Amino acid sequence: MATMLYSKNGFDLTKQFESCKLTAYQDQGGVWTIGWGHTEGVHEGMTCTPVEADTWLHQDVGKAEVAVNAFVLVPLTQDEFDALVDFVFNLGSAKFRNSTLLRLLNAGDYKGAAAEFDKWDHIGAKEVAGLLRRREAETSEFES
Repeated sequence: MATMLYSKNGFDLTKQFESCKLTAYQDQGGVWTIGWGHTEGVHEGMTCTPVEADTWLHQDVGKAEVAVNAFVLVPLTQDEFDALVDFVFNLGSAKFRNSTLLRLLNAGDYKGAAAEFDKWDHIGAKEVAGLLRRREAETSEFES
């Protein structure tokens, strides 16, 4: 299969749920975060420029693209791909690789895979409304 790339609509989806913050902060799970949801190497007191934030966004999305292209074995539409890249960007490739969502998708059960997004709306045991909204947006994108 051809390698797919994240679209402008995909970036719009990610930016809808990730605000750009130029000073490091701890997210709801306690993870130090900066820019557009960047976490790698981030520490308390860290700052960045808008250009650095955009660069990290493209690098992080690139890693998510690689994961989706590597792990998904069935054909995808652009909308399905974009939804999955946002999901991986937010949750990480290891969680995606071991998910029921991916297992169902690779078995050709697109409808079953779409129903799995909403199950990823928790931080620990706590349901998070913002994550549920994001999962619903990803589901909508995936099914469009």
